[in-house]
Amino acid sequence: MNRSLRAARVATFVYFVLDGTLMGMWLVQIPAIEQHVGISNSTLGSLLVLLGLGAFIGMQVAGRLADRVGTRVVVPAAGVLCGAALVLPALARDPWELAGALLVFGFGNGCLDVSMNTHAVHVEKAYNRPVMSAFHATFSVGGVIAALIGARATSAGLSSATTLGIAGAVGVVIALLPARSLLATTPAAPTTTAPTTTAPTTTASEPPTTGQLPADQGGKRRTPPTRIWILAALALMCMLCEGVANDWSTLDLKTVLGASASTATFAYGTFAVTMTIGRLLADRVSRQFGSAAVLRYGAAMGAVGITVVALSPWIWMALAGWALFGLGLSGCVPQLFSAAGHTDPAAAGTNVSRVAGLGYLGMLAGPAVIGWMTRLVALNHTFLFPALLLVIAAATAGILRSGTGREPESESEPELAQRA
Repeated sequence: MNRSLRAARVATFVYFVLDGTLMGMWLVQIPAIEQHVGISNSTLGSLLVLLGLGAFIGMQVAGRLADRVGTRVVVPAAGVLCGAALVLPALARDPWELAGALLVFGFGNGCLDVSMNTHAVHVEKAYNRPVMSAFHATFSVGGVIAALIGARATSAGLSSATTLGIAGAVGVVIALLPARSLLATTPAAPTTTAPTTTAPTTTASEPPTTGQLPADQGGKRRTPPTRIWILAALALMCMLCEGVANDWSTLDLKTVLGASASTATFAYGTFAVTMTIGRLLADRVSRQFGSAAVLRYGAAMGAVGITVVALSPWIWMALAGWALFGLGLSGCVPQLFSAAGHTDPAAAGTNVSRVAGLGYLGMLAGPAVIGWMTRLVALNHTFLFPALLLVIAAATAGILRSGTGREPESESEPELAQRA
């Protein structure tokens, strides 16, 4: 394996950990910032919409930039922007300033999210085997790092501005250090209206060994855009379910099953742990059985898990359900991001931004949808809705086999033989 390719993979891991850490640092400081600005929970909830809006806009901008100028430029630039913007919410003195700070930080986070996922697609293509899920697992590791740093900073009596300022400055430095190790991807060629009649050169069939990835041959779109929107809809469903676990798992154990505050925290804890473990294992499963199998059986497992939570009369059973829910969901979203990026290499960034953007909206909408449904039924019974979404995702997992979605290990030799 080429040394520069290994370095590019390590650099991608660094950016995923960086993104998870920066976002986690903000999440840990939310209560302190809310108190400092002097706003209510409802006002904070409204302002957080701007964080999501900024992230969505950033994803669309970064996706297109990644296709035009390459991820080697966009990824470190996005990391610097996200790190520099981290301190802004802590410097806000009123709701208006906090609104602007969240919009800017969300924009930077969205840029980093899509650009690093796009680069991960290029790394996966160069490796010719699934590696995407492991990258997403290290994002969760970043959240753990943020929690530990945040706890230490709080016990030391550091203010939010100091904590986020230091973390942001370190983040800027980290964003620049591995930049040279990123793959120098070629900007996408413009789409042509007619197919070229020139046979591909012999070098086009050679796997990348120097970190330079070839542009899409002829710039021709190889699959209809409809496939991307189906992948985006599936990402919305899966990430909506993830948002439900993030915001309602602890409350479910406490209010529905009467668990103590300390015991209730294990609901999200078990979900997060099994999701991280699952993502560390999902690449091997995908390599062995294919990405469609990961989505199909993972979504089915998640549907069973959340149904157990919805119907469980016991705390231990609910915890088992949340664990199964996390394990099932773990590999779903990485497969969708990977399929979007491989559908059309000349527009990998744009396609990933579409899938990630709609998925992110689903994660934001999930808690709100569940909250609205609690007006009609009990909280635990609302979890049958995400179970239904996962059943739909499992039933449509075959989309990952259509178009030009990658099955690297089974495609390389036939492609070489055909081109020869």
